[in-house]
Amino acid sequence: MKKILALTILAISFSSVAFADTLLETAQQDGSFKTFLKAVKVAGLEGALNDKGPITLFAPNDAAFAKLPKAKLSALMANSDELKKVLSYHVYPGKITQADVSAGKVKSLEGADLQLSVTDGVKVNNVKVVGDEINADNGVIHTVSAVLMPKS
Repeated sequence: MKKILALTILAISFSSVAFADTLLETAQQDGSFKTFLKAVKVAGLEGALNDKGPITLFAPNDAAFAKLPKAKLSALMANSDELKKVLSYHVYPGKITQADVSAGKVKSLEGADLQLSVTDGVKVNNVKVVGDEINADNGVIHTVSAVLMPKS
């Protein structure tokens, strides 16, 4: 009887352990960021999106990447340094929820400013944020309708 009780307590202990979902894991679970996730891997940015945060990710979904000319997307995927620069431009090292967002500039992980606006919905550099924010344990994902390109 003691052995069964001990095993039951052990099983309950393991079942109550919560596993944290990072931005990267959350984006994988969402299913609409396949191209973005492939690009993150090519650029070697998995660590940045798995970091403890908080992090705000303005993530282009697959439809946003489909708007890029195929030659441009292929060139980016073939140049990991340029790809890293573009993807880092989509990351803000802090947490901005849709309720907290206000018009103004924030500095991206890449180093250039992102212009936020709240006129006619939330926008980043005049690119519309679509859908609801997606929360992760280390930050928040805002889906953007186009790939943001830093100025060269």
